[in-house]
Amino acid sequence: MDKKWYVGVDLGGTTIKMAFVSGNGDIIQKWEIPTDKRDGGKNITSDISKAIDEKLHKLGKSKEQLVAIGMGAPAFIEMETGYIYEAVNIGWKDFALKDVLEQETGLPVKIDNDANVAALGEMWQGAGEGAKNLLCITLGTGVGGGIIANGEILHGVNGMAGEVGHITSIPEGGFPCNCGKTGCLETLASATGIARLATEGLTNQANSQLHDVYKEAGVLSTKDVFDAVRAGDEYAKEIIETISFHLGLALANIANSFNPSKIVIGGGVSRAEDLVLQPIERHFKKFALKRVAEGAEFKIATLGNDAGVIGSAWIAKQLG
Repeated sequence: MDKKWYVGVDLGGTTIKMAFVSGNGDIIQKWEIPTDKRDGGKNITSDISKAIDEKLHKLGKSKEQLVAIGMGAPAFIEMETGYIYEAVNIGWKDFALKDVLEQETGLPVKIDNDANVAALGEMWQGAGEGAKNLLCITLGTGVGGGIIANGEILHGVNGMAGEVGHITSIPEGGFPCNCGKTGCLETLASATGIARLATEGLTNQANSQLHDVYKEAGVLSTKDVFDAVRAGDEYAKEIIETISFHLGLALANIANSFNPSKIVIGGGVSRAEDLVLQPIERHFKKFALKRVAEGAEFKIATLGNDAGVIGSAWIAKQLG
């Protein structure tokens, strides 16, 4: 009989990415289904179960092929029980996700935060290269983070460890964040934060190409900012310098606390590797202890959209 497979599930607000993954971390089959957020997301677990069964049938395999399911969810989670306190983008609140998904699928289930499983995926099969002390930060619509120490993801007393995006960067007068605080790193260094910063400062930037883009389109994107940097736009360069400062400072403070060997940067913003990696690392070295900086290697994430399903398979593997 074929070796057993693990199911990796990466739950997003638009799609649910799924994969059958071998014990060695190789993706056997991957696919995605829409995220049905109607009625508070009540159909999501049954959709996942149905999708697994349909894919097994298509591949000519039985349920016995599968060992367990791991799932990354954008939520506040009780790690021991897989209980969801809140998943704002999904619609869940006070939802026993692990229990319900186990009932729907008949398989053991382990749940973790989506940023945590992405970090584990990069550690196992990606840019982390097996590093046991690793910081992974995801720069996308928001800013996510995962901290791995001695080979274990840090959860904290109630699952909130690694919330890098909610480090306070602007103590007073900062922009409101979705978490309820103000001045969070996420309000600056996310894709939405970068676009907001660029837009807010346009009044006195009539010579910037971003001024012309905004005048024509009525909106700016992160891509517009990076395109302007590549074209030599000084104002756009200032925006990237600002967010790099805040990222470098935040990453240095975290690194000074646990001394990682790898700092992996992923998410959509990281695609502009040539523009963001060097300035972030430059500011990091200003604020990190010398020996901490010497021990930390910056890497761009390599798994892309597969990080979540591979990391989810990793946590499923811990079940057996």
